[in-house]
Amino acid sequence: MRWSVFDLIGPVMIGPSSSHTSGAASLGLYVNKIVGGVPDEVKIYLYGSFSQVYKGHGTDRALIGGLLGYKSDDSRLIESFHNADLKRMKYEIIPTGEDHHLHPNTVLFKVRRGSTNFEIVGCS
Repeated sequence: MRWSVFDLIGPVMIGPSSSHTSGAASLGLYVNKIVGGVPDEVKIYLYGSFSQVYKGHGTDRALIGGLLGYKSDDSRLIESFHNADLKRMKYEIIPTGEDHHLHPNTVLFKVRRGSTNFEIVGCS
């Protein structure tokens, strides 16, 4: 079996974790696409390991950055809280703890954009 260096190296991303940072940014970006742009308001419920390590792994910044339309390799992820404030996007991150019925990296987004509300679940 032949291996390429690209089989061993993960995606280009702002780290530190492919599932907790890069995957979280992708989840936020999918929500951005589904709702048609930057939300006006969002509550983000974190489950499993997301709820335990979200600050240390940058999951919170990555989710907000994705909601702003940033991809996982966008250097603006580091400033996503500040940029969300500039865009007047209201957000709340709520760690819920364990739920053994869900994937350990699950997120529930409760989003309002304009007069439309969405509930979107994703996992990384």
